[in-house]
Amino acid sequence: MPHWTDLVTEKKQRQLKSIPQEWLVTPPPDSTLDVTGFPETNGLLNAREVEITNTSVESLLEKLASAEWTAVDVTTAFSKRAVVAHQLVNCLTEIFIDRALARAAELDDYLKKTGKVVGPLHGLPISLKDQLCIKGLETTVGYVSWIGQYADKNAVLVDVLIECGAVPFVRTNIPQTLMFPESFNNIFGRTTNPYNRSLTSGGSSGGEGALIALKGSPLGVGSDIGGYEMYSELPFLLTPRDSSVRIPAAFCGLYGLRPSYGRVPYCGARNSLEGQDSILSVFGPMTNSVGGVKVFMKAVANAKPWLKDPLAVRKKWDEDEYNLADHGSGKDLCFAIMWDDGVVVPHPPIRRSLEITKAALQKAGHKVVDWKPIKHRILESVAHTSVRAKGGKTAYQLWQVQKLRQDIRKEYLDHWEATASETGTGRPVDAIICPAAPFAATPHGKNRYTNYTTVWNALDYPAAIFPVTTVDSTLDGKEPRHDFYDDFDKHIYEYDPEKFKNAPICLQLVGRTLEEEAVIKMTEIVDAALATAK
Repeated sequence: MPHWTDLVTEKKQRQLKSIPQEWLVTPPPDSTLDVTGFPETNGLLNAREVEITNTSVESLLEKLASAEWTAVDVTTAFSKRAVVAHQLVNCLTEIFIDRALARAAELDDYLKKTGKVVGPLHGLPISLKDQLCIKGLETTVGYVSWIGQYADKNAVLVDVLIECGAVPFVRTNIPQTLMFPESFNNIFGRTTNPYNRSLTSGGSSGGEGALIALKGSPLGVGSDIGGYEMYSELPFLLTPRDSSVRIPAAFCGLYGLRPSYGRVPYCGARNSLEGQDSILSVFGPMTNSVGGVKVFMKAVANAKPWLKDPLAVRKKWDEDEYNLADHGSGKDLCFAIMWDDGVVVPHPPIRRSLEITKAALQKAGHKVVDWKPIKHRILESVAHTSVRAKGGKTAYQLWQVQKLRQDIRKEYLDHWEATASETGTGRPVDAIICPAAPFAATPHGKNRYTNYTTVWNALDYPAAIFPVTTVDSTLDGKEPRHDFYDDFDKHIYEYDPEKFKNAPICLQLVGRTLEEEAVIKMTEIVDAALATAK
């Protein structure tokens, strides 16, 4: 039996051979931390390809549908940029450009012959996290022992995307097991952050985050479950879990969405916790525009995924919900800002981004109140116990954990409803705006707190990520803190603005269960307010 290192070497050689050799470039030295400009200056992409890869998802689809740009040309442009991105930040696992170009050519031929698009995603290249199975390809999820295991069919979401006209072309890096908020494994190594390669891109969808930040893909799919473990015996020893889509989107300056359970089909994907259904992992989009989030969710929901996945929710895209029928049609919205979660206080850049967002919303005529978090520490504990129960717990003990979560979900619902008395709109708070993490992208190995995202997994609230600003050492200077909640908060805090140089700052907009359409629309409203206020 081959040694595991031999398996890895052989796999990496096959990966290298899948890259067109004329697309290999000389990357900048490791001392160059910000590499976001490199794909457009290294000479591999021509001017038209640069234009294509800088185009939003919505505009790409318009140009593809009108045949102004061919699917082959668009796929080639993003494939080249993805390969450059990989050489900069190590973001890819499976690279199948020949297959993608063949698919793109079929789409071009169909459009030419019929004058019609195949579907709402016609010709759009889409990158996929390395757990979405594609027939004939390996899906290792970072496990060396899964090298050589080839899928005999597509995951349901892959079939749905292909039926909608999308062109899968690469898969992206993850941590081994998926359950970690950074992206490193023993097959493909570590993915770094393109804004500062000394920082993490997040996880477990960190390959997606880094690739899309470098515009090597217009739209990608990540997964999201969330959490970390805090041992009561050793309160500073943490085992983080991933909350991606959202953490990589936040660390890489993107837009992303964690939908409610069942809104996006999961059947046929590989996972480390198959059969665990207490807190479900979900797939969601990551992209460079909030419009891209809408495009993905609308296409998938209208494809009737419940006919292919028994756990998919039977709910098409609801245009009334998108138009905020339950939120005063979007007029005089009331947002609640959660400044911290009562456990860990965010770093100065995060606080500044909340203040920027509050001012922008008020300037746009919306009301902003404070959100009081309740039982977030307990929710983390419940989430952890539900997903990673150990120590010989009985079925009865696990039932009690689930009952506690059920009771807290009801308490949180009542807490939200009670805000109607303070909004002045006659409605409860329309959405919560809060940090996605208490810090920007951290140095490698330092992403040690994920409960700003985990609680919404436990409550099954949809949450969108949107960019606000970047770390600025002048505005976000190192300030001594004397108001820690406890020693745990103090331990997590560690802040030096120079270590977070150039890191994007994103926030999270949280709605209520199965309210994805409204969450997307309200994120558009916040995004527009921020743009206007600049």
